Amino acid sequence: MKIEIWSDIVCPFCYIGKRRFENALANFDQKDQIEVIYRSFQLNPEIETDTNKTVVQYLSESKGVSLAKAEEMTAYVTQQAAIEGLDYQMDHAVVANTFRSHRLLQLALTQGLQLETKERLLNAYFIEGKNIDDIPTLIELANEIGLSNVSDTLHSDNYTDEVKRDIMESKQIGIQGVPFFVFNRKYGISGAQEAKVFAEAIEQSFKEWVAAPTATEI
Repeated sequence: MKIEIWSDIVCPFCYIGKRRFENALANFDQKDQIEVIYRSFQLNPEIETDTNKTVVQYLSESKGVSLAKAEEMTAYVTQQAAIEGLDYQMDHAVVANTFRSHRLLQLALTQGLQLETKERLLNAYFIEGKNIDDIPTLIELANEIGLSNVSDTLHSDNYTDEVKRDIMESKQIGIQGVPFFVFNRKYGISGAQEAKVFAEAIEQSFKEWVAAPTATEI
């Protein structure tokens, strides 16, 4: 059975939701029959990478809130992440466009290493403060995982169409925020829900998939 997850690299709740989903899946007896695919989504396609701007400054400007309010927002997600064992370092996060990272994830999907790549990119952004729009940085991260054809991909427009396709599909489905989880093309869950919610969705959709394995359109 297939589970598709629309998410963005710079989305703090996407990493939190990933952990909660993984906890639910880990406790599912038939997890070896579940295929997880990450789909591309950009919270802000127009954002320009700026290594001189902090995330707090970016949030203040983009959401029209005070710096103090933006700091409260980052403090809250950092606290929520810590509950899931994630040590967010938001003070060091680099304001970056994620389109190039999504192309890397599309490449990783073709090589069966997408889950490892997704985790590495999220960790690099939220915990290590790396610029996930920088080609040398992405090549370094990809080499750690064992991806091939990385440089050729990033120095071309390869997998651009695949990223745009995922984004277009998210609009067709009606996704307005991420993370967004789609179970067997039938059930959708929005947000970083508790593991119990994911566990129930996995169990229900799997039972129906076993009974009628042909995926149902949303």
